[in-house]
Amino acid sequence: MNIGIIGLGDMGKLYARTFAKAGYHVRGCDVPAHRSKLEEELSGTGIEIVDTGSEVSRRSDFIMYAVETENIEKAVAQAGAATRVGAIVGGQTSVKTPEIRAFEKYLPSDVHIVTCHSLHAPSVPPTGQTLAVIRHRSSDEAYSRALDLFGTLRSRIVELSSYEEHDRITADTQAATHVAFESMGTAWKNAGFYPWENTAYTGGLDNIKALMTVRIFSGKVHVYAGLALFNPIAWEQIQQYARSESELFKLMIQEDASVFEKRIYNAGEYVFGKKDNPLILLDDATMGEFSLGMPEGAQRPNSHLSLLAMVDSWHQLGVNPYQNMICQTPIFRLRLGIAEYLFKHPVLLKESIDAALFDKRLRGDDLEFHNAVRQWSSLISDRSMRRYEREFEAVKLFFKDRSDEGKLKSNLLIQRLAGR
Repeated sequence: MNIGIIGLGDMGKLYARTFAKAGYHVRGCDVPAHRSKLEEELSGTGIEIVDTGSEVSRRSDFIMYAVETENIEKAVAQAGAATRVGAIVGGQTSVKTPEIRAFEKYLPSDVHIVTCHSLHAPSVPPTGQTLAVIRHRSSDEAYSRALDLFGTLRSRIVELSSYEEHDRITADTQAATHVAFESMGTAWKNAGFYPWENTAYTGGLDNIKALMTVRIFSGKVHVYAGLALFNPIAWEQIQQYARSESELFKLMIQEDASVFEKRIYNAGEYVFGKKDNPLILLDDATMGEFSLGMPEGAQRPNSHLSLLAMVDSWHQLGVNPYQNMICQTPIFRLRLGIAEYLFKHPVLLKESIDAALFDKRLRGDDLEFHNAVRQWSSLISDRSMRRYEREFEAVKLFFKDRSDEGKLKSNLLIQRLAGR
């Protein structure tokens, strides 16, 4: 089988190298300005670089579009008509609705469509990570060939029934999850301090929150913007997260302990009270090991407003996040894991509730987080790519001195958890 990759960015190169090592003939293309650099970078791999997507489509039995969500229609419009009869076509976009619409619009009717989504960053090896596969339009024989090819990635393949199911699950596991961490990053930037230098944000749970925040902002903005701005279901999830955070924050300011506590405990019972959920069970040793720094002095209690709002939003939406673990990402697994840890430790949860309600030292930081959640939900509701990019890059610059370390340590943590 001849493999074609249209788009040789980070994920496209990961796929191309993996398929070439497995013995397939691989050819690919990217924008013309990148050709010489790609030829130098991929020299000796056996991967053939060609000029256009049409050439890739015309000469390949399996074609993978590995382009940004906002560019998928343009790419398929340019190369789709050249797809050979009987070829299998898929995409690696993180949002499938615009991808499938482009395939249906521009691909010939005699082409099979079997698409996928690797639910991990290209810096993480695909072995053991989740790979969602969606059979949209294909014969049994073509689907079997596609699964054989995907098997060379050695990922954990999850077969989904439709692209709509994919977008519903990833709205929770990725879009809403990323907004929570992005809001933390903006809050710390606006407050003017790094969490690992503040005694309110050190220790197990906060080690993971800081590490995942730095990890997100060490990545490329289009990955996160595409999920938030182009997934038709994401806005419902993000809007509810913003509403939950705002309502909880108002109760904190009012120090309405009875209503606040009842709401938190009801949400915890809904999400974590089911005995058949497959618990993640993060431990103190693991969370303590992956720290970006430890200031002198005793650790202070933390309201963990970001986690309380996440669990409350799951409750309000009627979402069981454990069911969405079939398409888990490493970041979502860790987010669910630290929320689970908080709610499964009654003493820690009560300490966080009391801190949220009565510790005035935290009010300023919680206000910064509240404002950041509102800011991110506003720019996403406006579908503003420019505003999204501007805020993302500003926070990325704030964390730039720790981004390499954050990516390295988070990769190690993700690989550690993949073995569980």
